Amino acid sequence: MKLTLFSCAMLLVSTSLLATTEMGAQAKHYTMVPEQLSRYQASAFPDRIILIPTTQPAHSQTVNWRTNTGLLKPEAEIALAQSGPGFVWQSSRVAATSQSIQTENGLALQHSVTFSDLKADTQYLYRVKGAGTWSEWLQFRTATAGFAPFSFIYFGDAQNHNKSQVSRVMREALLTRPRAKLMLHAGDLVSSREGNHDNEWGEWFDALGWAGAMLNQFITPGNHEYVEDGQEQHHLVPQFAAQFNGLRNGPAPLQETVYYTDYQGVRFISLNSMAALQDEAMAKLQAQWLKQVLGNNPARWTVVTYHHPMFSVSQGRDNPLLRQHWQPVLDQYPVDLVLQGHDHTYGRVSQQASNGQLSGAVYIVSVAGPKMYLSSDTSRQRMQRLAEDTQLFQLIDITENELKYQALTVTGELYDGFVIQKQGKQRTLKEAADLPATRLCGTPAELRVRASRCWNSTEFNLPALPFNL
Repeated sequence: MKLTLFSCAMLLVSTSLLATTEMGAQAKHYTMVPEQLSRYQASAFPDRIILIPTTQPAHSQTVNWRTNTGLLKPEAEIALAQSGPGFVWQSSRVAATSQSIQTENGLALQHSVTFSDLKADTQYLYRVKGAGTWSEWLQFRTATAGFAPFSFIYFGDAQNHNKSQVSRVMREALLTRPRAKLMLHAGDLVSSREGNHDNEWGEWFDALGWAGAMLNQFITPGNHEYVEDGQEQHHLVPQFAAQFNGLRNGPAPLQETVYYTDYQGVRFISLNSMAALQDEAMAKLQAQWLKQVLGNNPARWTVVTYHHPMFSVSQGRDNPLLRQHWQPVLDQYPVDLVLQGHDHTYGRVSQQASNGQLSGAVYIVSVAGPKMYLSSDTSRQRMQRLAEDTQLFQLIDITENELKYQALTVTGELYDGFVIQKQGKQRTLKEAADLPATRLCGTPAELRVRASRCWNSTEFNLPALPFNL
């Protein structure tokens, strides 16, 4: 039996090595859609419906969606929620705006509507129009006018194989915290490198599912929301600004990606680290804007998100420009959490005294998708918590004086956790007890497509996995 098992293991290794090499050449996209098939072309039926917070989420709500070009008069309907179906007779119709968008899946229309004059902490139903049809009725609750306890969910990079591998992360997060009010995405929602980029967006919305249309989504761009032209200039992909059109209270010319909202006593701020790293002037501009937004901040808690980490976790990565221009501002004001992505690992670091008193923000890097990198020696020494080869989602529960943070694996294990307690201007951090051992890459070195990566993600591309060849 031992000889048989050994022989099978060697056969699997040799087959896997051959398959990995072959797939490196034939993998041209990161979706489940074969090249010869169409899956995500716009149609008469509304799709990619998503809730985007406004500057006053207690009294207004933005909704975006997509159709084909047959919808000439975009509209939405909204009504106060009732326990029975008769709410439809009290609904009102609101005109929307449209913009055309050309992608690999053809010409489509992106629509946007903002419902205004809403009542605080009130449940509403809405639906959006298609070309001769409508979406289902979807339900949401406005924010409270002042502070109120709530929960939100944070995801690191999704990027590749959203429907195949990221969907379970988003679903497990929502099953674990079903009454969350907001979902925060720290960039690199898609890859935008090979194959049909619009199919990737279709699968991201599939992975998110109905939650995107019923919970507010707060989204910051990553480097993979940018594509490079023939002159080596990077441009934001057209889907980003069109699909997430809403908050535009940041500095010009970055209003499509830099913004903030106050939601039930928490100020959420999005910065564009890609723009900052490409152009130091954009780093300085955002630092000046951030100083204004933090200097006039009535919120009880403050959460900042951007893509590239202040303190990198993965091998060969570092972003000194962010530490030069952004960290002094973040340290000057009482920012509580800085939520990041990009490194395809997990890491948490903060500065605190021996009595647990917290100085500055808690900086966190996480990953939701299947691309997995290796941590650096520096980060293994610096980070207070670290992981490789682990798909995670994060739950943040907020009360007036306490912020509880939990990072859970997709299989439901508590991997990291802490509580920040706030008394006046004093904050203390207490780490959760009995956290599991540090998770490191379990992929044998001979099976790694790249030496610095635990999984490259091309291993999971169509047409097949190694053991199916």
